[in-house]
Amino acid sequence: MKFPKLLKQCISVFLVILAFNTSCTKKSVTVSKSVDADNRFKVIGYLPNRTDLLVSAKQIDFAKITHLYIAFINPDSLGNLTRTESLKEVAALAHSKNVKIMASIGGGGAPKYYPSFLIGEKKTKLINDLVNLAVNNNLDGIDVDLEGALIDANYESFVIDFGAALRQKNKLITAAIATVYKTQFTDKALAQFDFVNIMSYDRTGPWRPDRPGPHAPYSMSEEDLQYWLETRKIPREKLTLGVPFYGYGFGGTAPESMSYKNILRQYPDSVNQDQMHLNGGMVYYNGLSTIRKKTELAMEKVNGVMIWQLLQDSVGVKSLLGEIDGVVKGR
Repeated sequence: MKFPKLLKQCISVFLVILAFNTSCTKKSVTVSKSVDADNRFKVIGYLPNRTDLLVSAKQIDFAKITHLYIAFINPDSLGNLTRTESLKEVAALAHSKNVKIMASIGGGGAPKYYPSFLIGEKKTKLINDLVNLAVNNNLDGIDVDLEGALIDANYESFVIDFGAALRQKNKLITAAIATVYKTQFTDKALAQFDFVNIMSYDRTGPWRPDRPGPHAPYSMSEEDLQYWLETRKIPREKLTLGVPFYGYGFGGTAPESMSYKNILRQYPDSVNQDQMHLNGGMVYYNGLSTIRKKTELAMEKVNGVMIWQLLQDSVGVKSLLGEIDGVVKGR
């Protein structure tokens, strides 16, 4: 009587092992087929789309980023995409450095006529043109940075159709989102994106002279992450935390906006501060220590950091990107 019982136990163990191995095999196949199979902690850097795009791209330290976003490519009033030169060359450069590359649409200064391109035949044309742009230039996908009034009643339908079209070509779709517009994003719209980048900056600025002060304090990053993680329940692996490489000035004759690079040119000792007196006013920004803290927060809570924008950085030991890279790589 003991032998059959032992045989049954062995068979049971064998079946469990077989099921486990089969499960693991299925899981690995699914991951390998995913559009966003890159599980690295993301370091996403925006690069302005200028006439000298390729020259600008060659200034980037690709070893310190995982994704390069070209900002921006938008349709003109006739619906034709503009400023697409050099994209293919920049994509080849990025891929040679193991960096993914996206074209970003919209932006804070997106054309006022944009809403008409989110519906009807214009929507169909825009989606087709953007998908072709990604395919023909070997881009990894398209980033949707539609803000303010452009997150309208047609936004959800647009990103659903756009996402489906991009996935057919094995391309990514991502988004830049700001908590100030939180009620305008539907859960269904947010679910279309492979991941979303939180623009955790611009709480105030030159458009609000009555509200001088830090536009991107550390507390804002904490609050933004809490909202998108806990209230909206976006999985941590689909979120990155945005950080600014620039500052805003208030009062006196302080400049309205200054790159971190230019701030240090005038005041080299401001590297570990977040504000400085200038021309009778005050300039608020993020210095090395705050960028380090924000990167540590992102590593604890989400799956990456996003930077606006790379050309505003300083160099050497004062580089904000270098500080981010140090945290990511445990230095």
